[in-house]
Amino acid sequence: MAVIIILIILSILVAGSFLAGFIWAVRSGQFEDTDSPAVRILLDDKK
Repeated sequence: MAVIIILIILSILVAGSFLAGFIWAVRSGQFEDTDSPAVRILLDDKK
């Protein structure tokens, strides 16, 4: 029974760390421009 409690606490900690990483990525602007990377390969480079 003690193993289940340890696993629940461990899973909550892992989920919290993923949530914190996602919030950090959103606040730092990782998801600002989602259109241009997909279209960038279609555009010619200016040299």
